[in-house]
Amino acid sequence: MITLRKARAILKATIAKGAEAGMKPLSVVVLDAGGHPIAFERADGASPGRFDVARGKAHGCIMLGLGGTAIQSRADTQAYFVQAMNGAFGGKFVPVKGGVLVRDAKGTVLGAVGVTGDTSDNDAIAAVAGIEAAGFTAEP
Repeated sequence: MITLRKARAILKATIAKGAEAGMKPLSVVVLDAGGHPIAFERADGASPGRFDVARGKAHGCIMLGLGGTAIQSRADTQAYFVQAMNGAFGGKFVPVKGGVLVRDAKGTVLGAVGVTGDTSDNDAIAAVAGIEAAGFTAEP
């Protein structure tokens, strides 16, 4: 389980990684294994619509049991599948990198992190840093 304390550690380390790497202002959401938000933070200067983008990245990971890299690859090769999933998930599906599954040491999915604000590749890098800083395994 991702506790609120661990979720806040993920937020802090993710935002710090973005700042350290010179990324644009990031927004980060941590979802539990059911897709419900545990915590969210938007860095100073991040646009207000970023919550929905971050949640969409993480939500897709939870609902499909895949990291954002695999989802984006699917979007590139099977656009019809991604369109169907977006419909199935009520438009709450953003099929690009920056959504990262959170696993425990045994490989159990505990939740997902969604990051947005910079390039999708950089969003994923920041998410992985945050997840690992909190002691979990990341599946980008």
